[in-house]
Amino acid sequence: MFTSINPATGETIAEYPAITTPELRTTLRASEKAWLQWRRTSFADRSALLRRAGTLLRERADRYGRLMALEMGKPIAAGRAESEKCATACDYYAEHGERFLGDVPIATDASRSYVHHEPIGALLAVMPWNFPFWQVLRVAAPTLMAGNVMLLKHAANVPGCAIALEELFRDAGFPAGVFTNLPIDHTQLKLAIRHSAVRAVTLTGSAGAGSAVAKEAGQRLKKSVLELGGSDPYIILEDADLELAVEACVTSRLINSGQSCIAAKRFVVVDAVRAQFEERFVARMAAARTGDPLDETNTVGPLARRDLRDTLQGQVAQSTARGARALLGGTIPAGSGAFYPPTVLTNVAKGMAVYAEETFGPVAAIIPVKNERAAIKVANDSAFGLGAAVFTRDTARGERIAATDIAAGSCFVNAYVRSDARLPFGGIKESGYGRELGPDGIREFVNVKTVYVR
Repeated sequence: MFTSINPATGETIAEYPAITTPELRTTLRASEKAWLQWRRTSFADRSALLRRAGTLLRERADRYGRLMALEMGKPIAAGRAESEKCATACDYYAEHGERFLGDVPIATDASRSYVHHEPIGALLAVMPWNFPFWQVLRVAAPTLMAGNVMLLKHAANVPGCAIALEELFRDAGFPAGVFTNLPIDHTQLKLAIRHSAVRAVTLTGSAGAGSAVAKEAGQRLKKSVLELGGSDPYIILEDADLELAVEACVTSRLINSGQSCIAAKRFVVVDAVRAQFEERFVARMAAARTGDPLDETNTVGPLARRDLRDTLQGQVAQSTARGARALLGGTIPAGSGAFYPPTVLTNVAKGMAVYAEETFGPVAAIIPVKNERAAIKVANDSAFGLGAAVFTRDTARGERIAATDIAAGSCFVNAYVRSDARLPFGGIKESGYGRELGPDGIREFVNVKTVYVR
């Protein structure tokens, strides 16, 4: 049984049954049969269905936004925007998918030789709760357009979102078995990975979960793509436009109430502008409205679960005990719900939890440094390598640092890190491997076949 709990109130919304192991096996076999038909459909037919899914995502944005607010606490305006973003991914792959997978001629001694891309079967996607629609659609859109089918094992606390997603693809006209929700537990997940119908696995989640899934898939020689945690550094250099930097930093730190793998988490600030940055940053963080995610005026909702809030509070407490100073927030508020206030810690240094660990909530860690060289060193002093940003009025300087000096899958200059259907997304080090989105994302789960004709 999966229970949906409103994190703003602690009240139970609904309960949903899990499927049995025999039902899981039947579902997996049905998915394989569906693929044998789906792989033969034309790109034009797949594109039309994907565009229809995009249309429904826009038409149902209010409904889906409310569902996300109720199940995981996302402010409702952000939920509507998430539904719209999912629609753009559908449109993008519907328009470009066939071209991305087109045959690539290569001159050899053959009369004709080329690279051909073809679907491989069922992709098992293990998805998180923090962006319950976007995380799924950014995998599903390229996967289905490529001619694969998708099996969704969603996070246990968003079962309503998982059901709504299966309904979305059914209503868009996709054949039965092309997109299937699997309400299963972790033991059944292992069975699903091992099943012959599943040809590849992708996961978005923690490093621990990624390691476990990769091990299970690797033992059966199945490809995996992992998008894991992040502790993104934002470097503020002495020549930064502070107004622009503060706006971007606050926006990024508070996206999804701070519960984002690519949210800004470590603010590496050069001493020359540290005092000015802190003053402006704290004022902007303090101005953020926290409360009921169904209230349109609130931009920060509750954390998704109370245990996540307790973990975050533990990281803050450990860091302040070791010398970090709270400029804002840092304590759990009274009342019901899993709320945590926007928090700013300064004097953060190596050995503190907020320096080394991913903080999944609205907690900002300011790390003072002397100069650019020290900033780059601190930025790279992390087990993670998902995203990063650099702020400087000298864009050539910023681009050099972004392109050659920062170890990350994405590095933005004078802007906050975000995912975009047009750009590849993923990390290095403990932030995972492989790429989603862009041309690279649709090619992750296809057979790259050499065809040689004498």
